[in-house]
Amino acid sequence: MSHRTVVAAIVASAVLGLAAAPTEVMAQARDQIRIVGSSTVFPFTTAVAEQFGRAGRFRTPVVESTGTGGGMRLFCAGIGPAHPDFTNASRRMTAAEFDTCQRNGVTEIIEMPVGFDGIVIAVRKGSPKFDLTREQIWKALARQVPVNGQLVNNPYQRWNEIDPSLPNAPIEIIGPPPTSGTRDSFVELVLDVGCRNVPEIRAIQDNRARQQACQAIREDGKFVEGGENDNLIVQRLAADRTGTLMGVFGFSYLDQNTDRIEGKTVDGVEPTYENIASGKYPVSRSMFVYAKRAHIDVIPGMREFIAEYMSDRAMNAETGYLAQRGLIVHPAANRARFREEVMNLRLMTRP
Repeated sequence: MSHRTVVAAIVASAVLGLAAAPTEVMAQARDQIRIVGSSTVFPFTTAVAEQFGRAGRFRTPVVESTGTGGGMRLFCAGIGPAHPDFTNASRRMTAAEFDTCQRNGVTEIIEMPVGFDGIVIAVRKGSPKFDLTREQIWKALARQVPVNGQLVNNPYQRWNEIDPSLPNAPIEIIGPPPTSGTRDSFVELVLDVGCRNVPEIRAIQDNRARQQACQAIREDGKFVEGGENDNLIVQRLAADRTGTLMGVFGFSYLDQNTDRIEGKTVDGVEPTYENIASGKYPVSRSMFVYAKRAHIDVIPGMREFIAEYMSDRAMNAETGYLAQRGLIVHPAANRARFREEVMNLRLMTRP
């Protein structure tokens, strides 16, 4: 008997129960898909879940916003009805997460590339206009910055202290917590790049110490972790009458709230659908959904849910309901290839 057959049998017996199964095992059976993970991917997966549930064949899946890192921990904890079937991710699964999955019996994973996203820095609509570079953002958020040739605890309280061309306004930023894939991508695409040409950082010889200097975020209240509910950050920005509060989150939340908030340009590029899709906007990343092969055909509706997610009805760049919600989809040829691979349940290899 193959390993896949053994795993499927374990899950099937747990979920569906056998004729002689005790009542408590039968009580654990689950007939509803469970999904965890990224707050950025959450609105897209929720839209698919609602569409899927309206068809009437299966119950609407439960989708939880736990953050990419939190979702990976739940997803990789094991197989069976106590563990989620899918996890959303606003970055690719890491090698360490893949290895954790393998150790816990989650040995067959299907990777679904669902599109692109841009990380935006947004403010209340009508706030003072000014552009930002990634180096300026790093200097605003870094735990330590260079002053007179030495790295010191970040003294900057206002934007014009970083650069006289910036406004005399307080630095106030709400951003994602460490469990968020958006935080991981923000660190990689903004902070790591922003510190790259700072002479005092380049002078650090030890690679780990240099990385720490680039990635460590100040903890004096100028940067506040906003949790995994990005809608709450949007609400706080919209309610900010000073126009100085900034929020960091995925493009779709900006796209769905353009009547209330607007995005800052980064390195001279506006965070628009077209600029993100073309790769011109510098703070862009890929998004994924991961599924457990062992749960398919055991948890009712998983195969059909995957088909709905990867369908042209959802993903078409012009008419798809996910594109209309702000998802920046892959080019048509790539979508067709990804759909074929996913529907054939192609398993991912170690990243």
